[in-house]
Amino acid sequence: MNNETQKGERIAKFLSRAGIASRREAERMIEAGRVAVNGHKLTTPAFLVTGSEQIVVDGKPVNTPDRIRMWRYYKPIGLVTSERDEKGRDTVFDNLPGDMPRVMSIGRLDINSEGLLLLTNDGALKRRLELPSTGWVRKYRVRVKGAPTDAMLDPLRNGITVEGEKFRPMQISLDRQQGANAWLTIGLREGKNREIRRALGAVGLQVNRLIRISYGPFQLAELEPGEVAELRPKVLRDQLGIDVTTPRDKPAPSEKPTRAPSGGKRKRR
Repeated sequence: MNNETQKGERIAKFLSRAGIASRREAERMIEAGRVAVNGHKLTTPAFLVTGSEQIVVDGKPVNTPDRIRMWRYYKPIGLVTSERDEKGRDTVFDNLPGDMPRVMSIGRLDINSEGLLLLTNDGALKRRLELPSTGWVRKYRVRVKGAPTDAMLDPLRNGITVEGEKFRPMQISLDRQQGANAWLTIGLREGKNREIRRALGAVGLQVNRLIRISYGPFQLAELEPGEVAELRPKVLRDQLGIDVTTPRDKPAPSEKPTRAPSGGKRKRR
């Protein structure tokens, strides 16, 4: 099958945007002979498509990819952000409303952290917003055991090295002391694995609650644990410069939060 002169995008990217699988997973599906274009089984993920072809995965036709979409989600404690967990723990993606398309998380929150997690159906947007060069501040409300002072926190404001890993300077304010605990607000421009917990631990403070309250211009705001709210196309245009036109047969999304129904996990697509 020859498409040397064809214009378009790689089939793996197309399948990712269509919500079938991640690019890497789509490439594995192609290698396994599960993807066909115009009746011909593909043997390479480098094949280009425009969307006008008849694309089939496991014998089922693939719909044209949806427009770029984003959601705000309040990740509760106890869920992992990986799509699948080798230990069998519940994931974010098992606990989303069943009418949502396949989505990817923008960044991560560890299992013991909660708060704002951005979700999107577009892999390119995910990668763009995760880049440190994007420069967005991610803010957290952090409760620690102990009585922190500015002298204790100054090493984190100046940049600290923990177990050979250097963390960039953090924005830290001491909000209030509450009995044996204190509340801090911390801002990061890039988040390494368990960075806040490790950095605070290095100055003798133990984190016992961590809530992400914002990611760049997007706020946790009124969301409750487990709730999800789609961002309107106008917000994507104003904040990200993405010109998204809502199809005429589909109304603009409501920003009213929804949550997955109780009782049972979401069925994987």
